[in-house]
Amino acid sequence: MTEREIACDLLVVGGGTAGFGAAVAGARAGLSVRLVEAGAKLGGVMAFCPGMPWGGGYPCDVSIGGLFEELTDRLASLAPPAAEKRYSTLENFGPEVIYDPDMAQVEMFAMLEEAGVQLHLNTLLNAPQMAGDSIAAVTGMDRHGKLTFRPRIVIDCSGDGHIAAQAGVPFDLGDASGKMMGVTLSFLMMNAPWGEVFAEDDPYFTRYAERGVAEGRLHPDLAQLYMMRGFHTDTVFCNSVIIRNVDGTDPAAVAKATQEGRRRVAALVSFLRDAVPGFQNAWMTALGPTVGVRETRKLHGMHRLTGAEVAAATKFNDGIVACSNPVDDVMRGDGGAMTHDAALDEGFYTLPFRALVPARVENLMFAGRNVSADPVAFASIRGMPQCMAMGQATGTAAALALAGNAPVQALDPARVVAAMQAQGMRGLAGQGLWNGRY
Repeated sequence: MTEREIACDLLVVGGGTAGFGAAVAGARAGLSVRLVEAGAKLGGVMAFCPGMPWGGGYPCDVSIGGLFEELTDRLASLAPPAAEKRYSTLENFGPEVIYDPDMAQVEMFAMLEEAGVQLHLNTLLNAPQMAGDSIAAVTGMDRHGKLTFRPRIVIDCSGDGHIAAQAGVPFDLGDASGKMMGVTLSFLMMNAPWGEVFAEDDPYFTRYAERGVAEGRLHPDLAQLYMMRGFHTDTVFCNSVIIRNVDGTDPAAVAKATQEGRRRVAALVSFLRDAVPGFQNAWMTALGPTVGVRETRKLHGMHRLTGAEVAAATKFNDGIVACSNPVDDVMRGDGGAMTHDAALDEGFYTLPFRALVPARVENLMFAGRNVSADPVAFASIRGMPQCMAMGQATGTAAALALAGNAPVQALDPARVVAAMQAQGMRGLAGQGLWNGRY
């Protein structure tokens, strides 16, 4: 086994949508960037739940812009097109992007390559080595042996925030009682004619689901079925199988939940084929390799976004992404329901840059579902387009901080906002009217 040391300007931990955004933005700003991902694919939940829509990218039916819009446009311009904007059949969700998950991987890898990002796939990071209030190094391992990264700045986009937590950043695990949202195992059904499957005006297939539960064929948590048209004709994306009370930071718990999810998926597929019109000749594919985890650590930032701020449509001076996504809280604990109530009466709010910056560690930021937010705000801001924008903001901020040779906490957030606006982000501070709507 060999031991290697790698110096870089920016180390991005995790290749989900946030890590993708951070790496591309940092590299485009001229930094040497290393992106480390534990798996073989990009996108986080896109890899675990192939076909999961990008929801939340169109607050008030206007694109947030930036890398989200660029990636969507790249996919939509392919021949044949590999993405399109559709309106969700579920209440309060509004427009979302449906896409071909394989072509999304192709384009995301291409964008990283074009930006000059150096990728480390199938690589696990262990712990940061601290030098006072800074991260001096981060150790890890791939199949060739030990790795030691020596970055000038680290952005933790790992979802679980494990590097930031080990660097001493305080966090909340789940809600005030430690309860976390349920995890999901998704799949696609092929050869399911949309005209038959979606013939009834019932987006949750309640009549069929209640029958399946009553007959003992479906788990009680499947009293509503979350199924939607996939990207390709007569494919149906099934986001219904949710397992409660799983600690997503515990690999053994995740493995156990995944196996339980497989059992519930098999039962659901059998029921759909027997009982729901349109599925008689359908078959399952794209079963997630593991459950998709919605929530674990929420790190403490210089500002904690609150549900009250969301409901008040607060637009922060250092806002880096707009959002009007519903409060999408999913079976938290034993009694938690599946809710997606409107987050605010009208308009949109923004996420402050300070929610991505810890109070103390001078060369660390974080982005994605480890964002600093209370449970209500988190349930709204956690959409993949917003996570991509969080990454874009932190990657941009890394370049600004390094150019000024200053701790990230000393960076003027107005400069980050201005840079994000220059990169095509919409709805941020000082923009005035947004597409004539406000």
